[in-house]
Amino acid sequence: MPAVFPDWSPYTELDSAARAYLRDPEIALDALAGVMRGSQVLGFTLERFVNEVNGVWQEVVVCDGTRLVLWHGEDLPPGDGPPGSMSSSLRVVALSAVTEVGCRRRLTRTGGGQVRVDSIDVYLLLSSLDETSAGPGMAAAEDGGPVIRHDALRFGKTLDDGGAGQIGRLEEFARLVSSLVGRPMI
Repeated sequence: MPAVFPDWSPYTELDSAARAYLRDPEIALDALAGVMRGSQVLGFTLERFVNEVNGVWQEVVVCDGTRLVLWHGEDLPPGDGPPGSMSSSLRVVALSAVTEVGCRRRLTRTGGGQVRVDSIDVYLLLSSLDETSAGPGMAAAEDGGPVIRHDALRFGKTLDDGGAGQIGRLEEFARLVSSLVGRPMI
């Protein structure tokens, strides 16, 4: 049975949205504040789910106009630390490193013919390379060499996982990033 979390989509301020949605908002907000240092939050998206092995997985992605700041918190699996241990990590990606933004919406028609969005998948392709290489159990390129892939950030929401509000907010986030990619950074 899927876990149901409060809806963060009505909150336009990061602080309020994080406090409504994340299990560990203080940890996330404190880590982000150390990097943001007064930068304006132009947009954000949040994700949280329960993993059968590790427990709660949480993510915040913030765009300040020149970079993406990602916070990720995840419960550690049993045996990787004392009970209740979690990891907290930050990643900063310059918007100049985003080479492509993709947004795929799945549309359905209601019985009355209205079109609605019932899921959205967003990817941000980065100029950095993924750590993928050919090895035992891994696919190789047709010439037998390593498979080289660009790093990507992926986000998704569905009616069942987040609802229409979070689908809309993720689409807004994708539009924001799309509008900034490729522009000169001042």
